[in-house]
Amino acid sequence: MSKKFASHADVDEKTVSFDKLAEGVYAYTAEGDPNTGIIIGDDGVMVIDTQATPDMAQDVIRRIREVTDKPIKYVVLSHYHAVRVMGASAYNADHIIASQATYDLIVERGQFDFDSEVGRFPRLFQGVESVPGLTWPSIAFESSMTLWMGKRRVELMHVGRGHTKGDIVVWLPEEKVLFSGDLVEFGATPYTGDAYLSDWPQTLANVRALGAEKLVPGRGDALTTPETVEAAISGTQDFLTQMF
Repeated sequence: MSKKFASHADVDEKTVSFDKLAEGVYAYTAEGDPNTGIIIGDDGVMVIDTQATPDMAQDVIRRIREVTDKPIKYVVLSHYHAVRVMGASAYNADHIIASQATYDLIVERGQFDFDSEVGRFPRLFQGVESVPGLTWPSIAFESSMTLWMGKRRVELMHVGRGHTKGDIVVWLPEEKVLFSGDLVEFGATPYTGDAYLSDWPQTLANVRALGAEKLVPGRGDALTTPETVEAAISGTQDFLTQMF
């Protein structure tokens, strides 16, 4: 059965896993709570989705420091929901990166989304008083962006609307590792309150076409075989087909 999103009735603490997917590539997962990705380049670290508060981000930072002392240079927002982005300030990154559509969503409804999610998902906002304000990208792009972290190539791509209008994926073409944000869920019910249901299936087809062999979904376990990657994409697509 798919896990529902956290709510007032969900008070149990989750067990965190920190899985190595490739050299310098990690997934921080917690039994269906929002996931965070970590990419270590030659000269610094990228964090993909931040946890909901700076206090909660400290556990991610602690685990990063167990594997590298390189500075955290980039925070990437896969999309805009407060539970994904409000921990950003803890990382003291040089740049916060998102799609232009995500930036526009923050302008449009950032404070409303924050207030709403804190009210709906209290367990996911531990130490909410540590949030200094809305998280604003310092770099926004329209469709794609390539970063070189030393010799490591990282592709940031808006492959279509789905979970929100601003979703992006983070793709490591050499390692064939994909961080999908909430475009793909595994063992967790997708949230569709801001979704583009008619676009999402084609966006998933675009995700599939990348040929990922490992995938970190928005929620659920890190997936380490092509078969489980396909199961997650297909499972998300089946849910949308039944819903729409």
